Amino acid sequence: MNKTWPEALSLVASIHGRLERLPVDVELIIAVPFTYIKSISDILEPGVKLAAQDCSAHDSGAFTGEVSARMLASCGIKYCIVGHSERRSFHGESDDVVLAKTLQLLQNKITPIFCCGELLDDRQNGIEKEIVKQQISTISALDSETIQKIVIAYEPVWAIGTGLTATDEQAQDMHAFIRSELKALPGSPGNNMSILYGGSCKPENAKSLFSMQDIDGGLIGGSSLKAEDFIQIAEAYGN
Repeated sequence: MNKTWPEALSLVASIHGRLERLPVDVELIIAVPFTYIKSISDILEPGVKLAAQDCSAHDSGAFTGEVSARMLASCGIKYCIVGHSERRSFHGESDDVVLAKTLQLLQNKITPIFCCGELLDDRQNGIEKEIVKQQISTISALDSETIQKIVIAYEPVWAIGTGLTATDEQAQDMHAFIRSELKALPGSPGNNMSILYGGSCKPENAKSLFSMQDIDGGLIGGSSLKAEDFIQIAEAYGN
């Protein structure tokens, strides 16, 4: 929940002005507030894709203030974040709610960016993998072909805005664990899925994080609000 409309336009223009620096194998997606989706969709340069930050668990009806996946699809949205740690923590979204949103997106041919991750207490108590396993187990009932349409984003919640930092090795360890859980499902969908890292990825640590075997990109928070930082992170992935 950042940027007024003029500020959002300025940020997108600044990103556009730096696109020529991106390596050809980098896929750049920006996730904007609902209020800006259609207008920014109309001005996006080729090579930049648009995502929503959330969607409703319902298809339509008397759910004032909610935005459905069907609405998003009608505006050209191809990606949407679900289960973000802030939605889980501040809005009490359960695994069942996140699954319902994921299914709505899939039904409307939108790629879910499915977030999972543990709190500081979970890590200190040594149950971080149990927590993440439970979160991603909600999609395990889907068939292999459908699961492969989902992008996973791992958020070590304890390392976001706390002053604590996940090491490259800690991030890789959890990414490898997530992939192993997905690969263990029928059809081994984890072989073909992207797993993004969402724990305070910045220009200073992006290159080393992206060099890890099972980290396929980043879900960028604060650094996405500055065009130069955002593009530097994307450059780090391609180099």
